Parts: sequence; structure tokens; C-alpha cells
Amino acid sequence: MSPIQIVAVALTVCLNGLDGFDVLAVSFAAPGVAAEFGIDRSALGFVLAAELIGMGVGSVVLGGLSDRIGRRKTIIGCLITMSLGMFLASTAYSVATLALWRVFTGIGIGGMLAAITAAAAEHSNKTNRSLCVALSAIGYPLGAVAGGSVAAWLLSMYDWRIVFSFGGILTAVFLPLVWFGLPETIAHLCQRQPSNALGHVNRVLGRMGHAAVETLPAPRRSEFKASTAELFAPALLRRTLLVTAAYFLHISTFYFILKWVPKIVVDMGYVASSAAGVLVWANVGGALGGILLGAITRRLPTHVVTIVALLGGFVMVSVFGAGQTTLLQLSLIAAIAGFFTNAGVVGLYAIFAEVFPTQVRGAGTGFAIGVGRAGAALSPIIAGFLFDGGFGLQGVAIFMASGALLAAVCLFLLRPRDLSGAASEATVANQT
Repeated sequence: MSPIQIVAVALTVCLNGLDGFDVLAVSFAAPGVAAEFGIDRSALGFVLAAELIGMGVGSVVLGGLSDRIGRRKTIIGCLITMSLGMFLASTAYSVATLALWRVFTGIGIGGMLAAITAAAAEHSNKTNRSLCVALSAIGYPLGAVAGGSVAAWLLSMYDWRIVFSFGGILTAVFLPLVWFGLPETIAHLCQRQPSNALGHVNRVLGRMGHAAVETLPAPRRSEFKASTAELFAPALLRRTLLVTAAYFLHISTFYFILKWVPKIVVDMGYVASSAAGVLVWANVGGALGGILLGAITRRLPTHVVTIVALLGGFVMVSVFGAGQTTLLQLSLIAAIAGFFTNAGVVGLYAIFAEVFPTQVRGAGTGFAIGVGRAGAALSPIIAGFLFDGGFGLQGVAIFMASGALLAAVCLFLLRPRDLSGAASEATVANQT
């Protein structure tokens, strides 16, 4: 891979890291929000779920948009939305206004996730595609680790609002980086062929060290007139339903850990900064899990490795619910649970890049993420009601962990041809 491809993939890693912090900002702020507005766990569950609802909308709507207008333009628009939403969240004067701005922020995050997954796949070469998508996905816990460390430090001096202010500034910083460092993908330019597409393609090829081409492949416009509808055509229906169900189920397990850890730790008697530290360790484990999965997928089938990670996630989230006696033990178990649960998410992103062809990769990824975010949104709400209904931590944890187990079953049902369904790229794109 050429330097420009490496830089582009590195930017997707950073952008996913930004998503990781922006999504978890409300988790870091949750103890302060609950204290200031005097809300119980079930009400807090709705606040924790707010941006996940927006993410579902953003993933479905903006994921398809990225197939039409391009990965780069969609990412820039999402960054603007996210930055504005974070700043507005810091001014919230009630639970309702905070939830509103979190939904708004979530729309940008959801669109970003779909666009950068497609961008990572299309900026990489064929040999490293699964690895690059996996590396992009591990940006999420890395961002949560880095951002969470800063959040823990800021919360020791300021109230919960500083977390959102910091996130808004950090998001805005990425606008010039993407503008100058992330070109549109050749695969998208060949599919859509906008004005002066040949010139754009040759400029990118030149920066990669490849010779210019004289013509582009004939545009296959019939393939993307209704890209979302194509996901339900006979050729793609089975894989669309299975991977979407798998993501929906597992993400409910994933976000139980990420959304409720700070509040659970505070309720055990620890201060908010210590709770944020436990969540940081959960994401340290998540980053390591994603890195290891990405490396293994170079030699073993992605879906097999992902199934193993999902089963490990089910076991460790259940173990987390057993409760621990010290902060060190809490951090260790949270880190191992994060290792497996995030590896499962990373594997699912890599599977999206395998099962959806270029012309519907953004739409397919966006649809799976968007529907899956319904599971993410329900996760903290259901957990909140279970807690308030008298269920102990162990019972709630086992119930929420079962999503990962059912997701593994969905992936087991995929057929070999479902996992080799990505359409061959245009000849000029193959040069990369």
C-alpha cells in the first residue's frame, strides 16, 4: 500500500476514535447528569440511549448518502454535525434538552461510522482489506481510552459539561485534517463517475505512484439507482438479514458494558473519576481485542474468529455481573470483557466489507449499523428497567450478555458464498 493509502486508513482510525469518545461522552458525564437533574436509573437509561437513536437514523440515511455523494463529503458533513451537537450538549439546561442534542450528535456519528468503514475498505488493497477495516474499527476504543483519560482528569476539576465542550473542540480539529488528507476513494469515483472523475482518479493514482489511465469503466448506473433496495434483492437478502441481526444482538451486549460501567461503579461507592478509569480499562481491552482480531484475520477466516470473540464476550460480560470486591478487580474484568466484545464489533465491521459490494457498501454498512443501533438504544433502557425492577447486577449482566451468544449463532448460519459476495472492483480500482 502506498503512503497516501496508509494515511487515509490512519485517518479513518482517528475518526473512529473520535466517534468512540463522542458516543461515550455521556457515559463519562452520567454520574454528574444524574446528580444535577435528580433522575433515577430508568430515566438515565433514556439519556444514555439518546445519541444511539440518532446514530440509527444517521447510519441508515447517511450511509446511503455516502454511496451517492461520496465518502469524503459525507464525513465532512458528519464532523460539522457532531461538533455542533457536542457544543450544544454542554449548554443543556434539562434532561430533555440534553437528550435532544445527543440525538442530533448521534445522527452525525451514525453517518460517520458507515462512511469511514466504506472508506477504509476502499482505500486499502485487497490483501489488507479486512485488516484495514479492523484497524479502523479499533479506533473506537482507542478514542475512548484517550478521551476517557482526559475526561477523568477534567472531571476531577470541573462538572460534567466540560466533557462535551472538550469533545466539540476535538471534533472540530479534524475538519482540516480530513479536508486535506482524505481523498475520495477510487472505487466510489469509478462507480458514480461525477464531473471530471477521470481527472480525480488520475490525481489519486499519481499520488499512489501508479500510471494514469485513459478511460474509466462504463458506469453501472443500474446498480445504484436504489442501493438500499438492492440489499433486499435475492442475491443479498440472506446476508443482509443475518449480519444485521448479528450486529443488532451483539451491540446490545457491547453497549451494556460501555454505557453502564461508570454508574455501576459509582453506585458501589467510588468517585466519578475512578468510574471513568474503569471504563477506560474496558476500552484498553477493547483496543487490544480489535488489534489481535485484525492480525488473526490475515490468516484465518474473519467470520470464524468473530464467532469465537462473540462467545468470549458472552462469558466475560456474565462474569462481570458477578461483582468484584476491589477497583482493580473491576478494572481487570471490565478490560477482558471489553477485549472480547470489541473484537466482536471489529469482526462484524470487517464482515460488512466482505458481504456488501462497492455500490452498496455504504448503504449496506449503514443499514446494518442503523438497525443495530436500535439494539444499542434499547440496551441501556432495558438494563435501567431491569435494575429498577429489582434484578441484581448478575441477572442483568447475563440477560444483556445473551445478545453476543445469539449474534454468534447468526454468523454461524452464513454460507461461504455469503462471505465472498463483494463484487469485483473496476479494473482501475484494482491497481491500488
